[in-house]
Amino acid sequence: MVVPELKAWRAARPHVVRVAGSVKPHVARITQAVRPRSVKFTTPQLTAVAATVGLALAAGLVAAAGPWDSTGQRTAERDWAASREGEGGTDHGLTSGTSVKAPRPAPSAATVLAGLGSTDSTSGGAVPAPAEKALADVLDPLLNDPALGAQRTAVVVDVATGKRLYGKGADQAQTPASTTKIATAVAVLSAAGTDHRITTRAVLEPDTKEVVLVGAGDPTLTAREDAKGYASLRTLADETATALKARHLDQVTLSYDTSLYAGPTVHPIGANPNLAPVSALMVDEGRIDDSDSGTATRSTDPAGDAARKFAELLQAKGIKTTSPGLSKATSRSQDLASVSSPPLSALVERMLTNSDNDIAEALARQVALVTGGQASFSGGATAIGAQLKKLGLPLAGVRFADGSGLNRADKLTADLLTALLAKAGDPAHPELRPALTGLPIAGFTGTLSDRYTTDASATGVVRAKTGTLTGVNTLAGTVVDTDGRLLAFAFLTSDEAHPPEPTAAQAALDRTATALAACGCR
Repeated sequence: MVVPELKAWRAARPHVVRVAGSVKPHVARITQAVRPRSVKFTTPQLTAVAATVGLALAAGLVAAAGPWDSTGQRTAERDWAASREGEGGTDHGLTSGTSVKAPRPAPSAATVLAGLGSTDSTSGGAVPAPAEKALADVLDPLLNDPALGAQRTAVVVDVATGKRLYGKGADQAQTPASTTKIATAVAVLSAAGTDHRITTRAVLEPDTKEVVLVGAGDPTLTAREDAKGYASLRTLADETATALKARHLDQVTLSYDTSLYAGPTVHPIGANPNLAPVSALMVDEGRIDDSDSGTATRSTDPAGDAARKFAELLQAKGIKTTSPGLSKATSRSQDLASVSSPPLSALVERMLTNSDNDIAEALARQVALVTGGQASFSGGATAIGAQLKKLGLPLAGVRFADGSGLNRADKLTADLLTALLAKAGDPAHPELRPALTGLPIAGFTGTLSDRYTTDASATGVVRAKTGTLTGVNTLAGTVVDTDGRLLAFAFLTSDEAHPPEPTAAQAALDRTATALAACGCR
């Protein structure tokens, strides 16, 4: 198998090669000991694994907190780090039994990292944390950049100890934009667990010929020929047709059930290319085009469109159907077939990497469903807050209005965002690790793939969730400083009266995170 060299990889090659060179001897020794007999690691593969080690170190307490692979390694990392020949490593659980075409995993980062030593759990590490005054001397001038607008709050925390090292308006709640998704990620992972899957079913009502397509809230259900490891509507139709024929049925009444969700389907911001109407049943996030991330023209009736596509697929298999109508499956219904999403860890990572609003709103509703709340915009928001309270996180002044951050009524603090990241790195909470591994990587993946391209010192080292609304620019994530300390940071800036130019504001935030990465600050 040949993996094309990605543009981001080419741009970051000098920095990654430097990182790889420093750890390659360790990697070579360890991989010789742990590799399966069928795997032959080439020099390019060792370099790729070494680069993965460097990026994984940027994710933080991996060696101390538990195996990286057990909670899901990012698909984007796997694509460029995957071995070029043969196969090896651990299955990250992307496939859900509905496709066999998921990318192969990279050699196990966890196994390699285990040989590089672990963090001292008593001292928080072999090197001291940055000094508070030294950090202030570095960050204060950067956060005073006029390009950031009138309001700026910031917090930096040492993840190993949980100690706040820097604070500027730490408890002041601001509109967080898409950094809200970090809270959604932690809440749903905590409530439902990393292995939870969302299952879409086709059922038959007894003593009738009514087939009901039952939505369970999986926005990644796909009708495309290549499901790429996600739940496939085509597979569901194939298996449903087989089950119907076994019952000697070749003509049915087709209905669809969206009753799992309550309340309005359209976000309070109104119809928007950033988010389809939120329904318990949809395919491909209601996208009309072939895209799988970013803005797109959306269906105004994603559930009806999904059911009509299902009807087409059934008819192609010899099952005639009526025009689909809205209904509700009864408790007496009999399962015909089902397909399941990838595990929650993979959905969380995709949400964070691509800042996927459709997945975010679906996961907010999953929190509500698991905890007994109402699966709606308000119910999901309430459930997120309640779940974070159970984790003992600082919620003073915080308000959730949705799961995606599109709602300006969301109010979060820099204190909460860094606490979320630190909790995700806590050895006591390995189930939260995808909230770190899903963060975009500077210069490599997701919403940071086209940022940090002019300064290689932060490429592959800064991992952060972006947030952008008119007048609002935020950045929250993790970074390893030059002394090897893992730091969590959150920078929230806004000026809705005089909105700053977004490109300039984002560049200013990137410079601040870069300075944190370059800071020994002892």
